[in-house]
Amino acid sequence: MFRRRPFVRPFRRAVMPAIPPALMRANELLAAGNYPAAAEAFEQLARGAQARGLPHDAQLFLQAGRCRLLAGQIPAAMTDLKQGLTLLAQRGNWPRFQNAARRAVADLNQRGLTAEAAEIEALLKGALPASFAAEAAAAPAPKRRLPTTCPACGAPLHADEVEWEDEFTAECPYCGGAVRAE
Repeated sequence: MFRRRPFVRPFRRAVMPAIPPALMRANELLAAGNYPAAAEAFEQLARGAQARGLPHDAQLFLQAGRCRLLAGQIPAAMTDLKQGLTLLAQRGNWPRFQNAARRAVADLNQRGLTAEAAEIEALLKGALPASFAAEAAAAPAPKRRLPTTCPACGAPLHADEVEWEDEFTAECPYCGGAVRAE
């Protein structure tokens, strides 16, 4: 007797984005604790992305600022942080702007840099539209857990700084790769 084979769906491979080697290197430097070199690498990537009109430039400037902050380069850190926040505000990406500014304020306050934290807080209050601030306060964001690093490029991930494609999938702000929530 003839037996039919069961229907089997073809295996779909996930499309991995082409990760620039410079981004991989910058994330390796950050993971190794070489903050000055990582900051320089992220800043070069940000300037290149900005020259090409790529949307990841803001996130790269913010990461360069965090690295400079960890390296103790406070004036350069403030310049990079403000640059990244300004780009997000110019694009009207208010959720990411608000979350990045709050994270920067928390990082600065944690290191005892209250004057610099107040400066970022003033930038946040001055740029954030009142309608968005009221809307964001009314609706708390759901808590989702992401891996600590992007599986594609190795960049650090924070659930409040990514674009969520659906309930369980986020986009890495550095390489654009899809990351599944845990």
